Amino acid sequence: MKIGFIGFGEVNTPIDIIIRKCTDAKAALQSEGLDLVSVFPVTDDREEKDIEKAVSTLSNEKLDALVVCIAGWIPTHAVIKVTEHFRHLPMALWGLCGWMEGSRLVTTADQAGTTALRKTFADMGYTFHYFYDIIGKPSRAGAVADYMRAAGAAATIRHEKAGMMGYRDMQLYGTLFDGASLKREIGPEIETFEMLEVQQRYEKITDAEKEAVIENAMKNWHFLKPAQKEGMMRAAGYYLALRDIIAERNYKAISLKDVDGMKQLLGFPPAPIFMLLANELGIPTVPENDALGCITQMMVKALTGQIAAYLEFYEFFEDSVLAGVPDYIPAEITDGEITVMPAAFGELSEGILNVSKVKTGELTMCRLFCENGKYALHIVKGNGKTPMQWEEAGWTQPAPQLPGLQIEMSDVSHFAENVMCQHYIIAYGDQVEKLKYLCEILHIDVLESGK
Repeated sequence: MKIGFIGFGEVNTPIDIIIRKCTDAKAALQSEGLDLVSVFPVTDDREEKDIEKAVSTLSNEKLDALVVCIAGWIPTHAVIKVTEHFRHLPMALWGLCGWMEGSRLVTTADQAGTTALRKTFADMGYTFHYFYDIIGKPSRAGAVADYMRAAGAAATIRHEKAGMMGYRDMQLYGTLFDGASLKREIGPEIETFEMLEVQQRYEKITDAEKEAVIENAMKNWHFLKPAQKEGMMRAAGYYLALRDIIAERNYKAISLKDVDGMKQLLGFPPAPIFMLLANELGIPTVPENDALGCITQMMVKALTGQIAAYLEFYEFFEDSVLAGVPDYIPAEITDGEITVMPAAFGELSEGILNVSKVKTGELTMCRLFCENGKYALHIVKGNGKTPMQWEEAGWTQPAPQLPGLQIEMSDVSHFAENVMCQHYIIAYGDQVEKLKYLCEILHIDVLESGK
């Protein structure tokens, strides 16, 4: 990311004060890891030399977003004459603040400048968020940096692609998507490819190539019971076939037709394939052709850098939900060693099932959804704890302890009444405000449970 930083102050304000305040603000953003192209002080001088310099300096750079830093009162026209050249970029309107000298407050009227600009920015149709500092309180530089990162995430996913083998696993409705509206509103593409192509590529993989994957990756897994060598070879071969497709087409996330595809037609549950894709390639994965789940993962990964694992719901309680997976979790969210075992569910073929423990702690769950043609993101903050001993009926006995979390949340009822799918995407930590910034920039709504 490259961020434009413009520091404004009125021509009659002592210039050394404006420079000092802008310098401190710039340093605070750089300490957050932002790469800035800065120009300040920009005043309302009659010849408009400062405005021309700002426009010229920033126009020579490929910027992802803009920080409009108001260090003192500034007439609105001076700001707009700069920002109109960059109206296509997300902007942070950031008002600095005064300071105390003993018992006396000294101000450069920063919030006179921002309050004159906030509605003007809205009237201009800018994509922006308004931040203001308060005397005696920490700088909002961290929040401004989060907004900038959200801008970078929005720009990143707009031109990314996800890959999907097959479509509409189990004839589900909640996993469908509309390609045109998704491209128009959010930006990414979902490209489908056939399982036949994967099988054809798989048949060309040599035993030596499969053995190398087993030796370099799968041998590091802790097997509670020995798995059949044939199953490990198949997992390695399908992984290599998919790895090549992902590399050729630059997919940033992937979903596979699971129950009606890999399991039913090929007789091979894809859990170890997903594990290898997530762990070796570092890309988000979700089963069952979950299109908007896949896009949610791309959003979370671009915003937080986390693997954006999926969980699905098994039980609701008064103050928590039991969320787990019947197949795999990425190594990134595994607590301890990667633990697997051979197991079968119902009439499906035996496969290599992940039974690892899931990391606990504060987390944020979210899911993109479309309702009446309008996209929105459902967000809920929770605290993941190790669940009680539980099992899903139908597994070969003794039934495996599936990976899962008991997720405490403040309002289970509101969440349950608004839940949008069986799959939700998790990120560790409180990511609510960052996700809301991303939604602002993408111009999509937010549905927040458990405020």
